[in-house]
Amino acid sequence: MGHRKIEWALARMRVLSSLVSEMERERPLEGVAVGMSLHLEAKTAVLAMSLERLGARVSITSSNPLSTQDDVAAALSELVHRVYAWRGESEEEYEENHRRVLMDSPQILVDDGADLSVMAHSMGVADRIYGATEETTTGVMRFRAMEREGVLRFPVIAVNDARSKHLYDNRFGSGQSVVDGILRATNVQLGGKRAVVLGYGWVGKGVAERLRGMGARVIVVEVDPFKALEAYMDGYEVMGSMDAARVGDIFVTCTGNVNVLTERHFRVMKDGAILANAGHFDVEVDVRSLRAMATSEEEVRPNVRQFLMPDGRRLYLIGEGRLVNLVAADGHPIEVMDMSFATQLLAVLYLVRNRGKLERRVHLLPEELDEEVARRKLAVEGITIDSLTEEQRRYLESWR
Repeated sequence: MGHRKIEWALARMRVLSSLVSEMERERPLEGVAVGMSLHLEAKTAVLAMSLERLGARVSITSSNPLSTQDDVAAALSELVHRVYAWRGESEEEYEENHRRVLMDSPQILVDDGADLSVMAHSMGVADRIYGATEETTTGVMRFRAMEREGVLRFPVIAVNDARSKHLYDNRFGSGQSVVDGILRATNVQLGGKRAVVLGYGWVGKGVAERLRGMGARVIVVEVDPFKALEAYMDGYEVMGSMDAARVGDIFVTCTGNVNVLTERHFRVMKDGAILANAGHFDVEVDVRSLRAMATSEEEVRPNVRQFLMPDGRRLYLIGEGRLVNLVAADGHPIEVMDMSFATQLLAVLYLVRNRGKLERRVHLLPEELDEEVARRKLAVEGITIDSLTEEQRRYLESWR
C-alpha cells in the first residue's frame, strides 16, 4: 500500500515533477548527502525520491513521533539511501533516529521544526553542514533565536517565509487538513458548534475560514491587537481565552507557543469539549495538567482520549496534543505540498550552488525562485496571466 500511496501523490505533484524532469539529466545534486526531518508520509516520500533522482544521497527521519505512515516508510526504504522512522516512537527513539541521520554525514539538512539542526549543533557536527532549509513557522523562530544568540553555524533558508509557501501551505493546507483531522478522529458535526481558534496567523486564518465554511460559529483568541482586529473585521467573534473556554465546543491551538490551553481553561470547559493542536510541537495544550486533573483516562476512538474530570465533565484530546492534521489525517493536500516541496527543492539547489558564499544566518528564498513556483503552478493548471507593459513598468518606477 505504501508504494500505491506514493504513486498517487507523485501523479498529483506536477510542479515538483516538472522541476525534476528538467534537471534530472544534469543531476545537480550528484554526491550531495541530504539529511531530512519531515513528516514521513507519501508527499514527503516524493520529495525524498526527487532529491535522489537529482543525484543526492538521502537519509530521512520523521519530525513527529506520530506522523510516520509505516507502509510509506517501508516503501521509501527501497527508494532512498536510509529511512529511520516508525509511528509511535518514544522520545528516546525519536532522538536516536535523528542522531542516525546525522551520523550519515549530511551536508544539507531539510528540517521541519529545527530538531535535526539543533541536534547537529549539540553533537558538534554543525560545521560540516553547509546549509539547511526550514519548513515551519516554529522552526524559523528557533533558527532566528539561534542567529540572535550568535550560535547558528550554517546558513538557513526560511522556506516557510516564502510567499509560495506561507500563503498557500499555512493557510489553505492547514485549513483543510486540520478540519480533516478533527472530522476523521471524532466524526462530529461542525455546523452550529462553537469552534475556538487560538492564534490568527496564517494557520489560524486558514483553520478559522474552513471551520466557518463547515458551518461552525468561530471564535478567535489573540494576543496581537492587529491580528485580533483583523479577525474582528473578517467577521469572527473575538474574545479572551478564558471567556472562550466557557463557551467553546471545539478548540484548535494555532500559535506555535507553549501552554496556550492550561488547567485554568480545563476547569471551566463544557462537558464534551474537544481539544486539538495545529502547532508543530505538542506544547500548546498542557497535557500534563490535563492528565493530573483527570480521575480517569481512556482511548474512546482511534486518536481520541477521554479525560474524566472530578465533577463528571469529559474532555476529549485528539492525537495526544500533537499535530492533528498529521496524527489523525494525511496532512496538507497533495497539491499544496507540491508547491511547498518544489520550494524546498529550489532552496536545496540554491544552498548547493552558493556553498561557502552565504552568511551564517536565516535567509529568505530569492524572490525569483519563489515566483518560479507560483508561475509553474499556474502553468500546470492551465492558467494564464497578464504582464506589465513597458509603459506600466516605467510608470511604477517613476516618481514624476
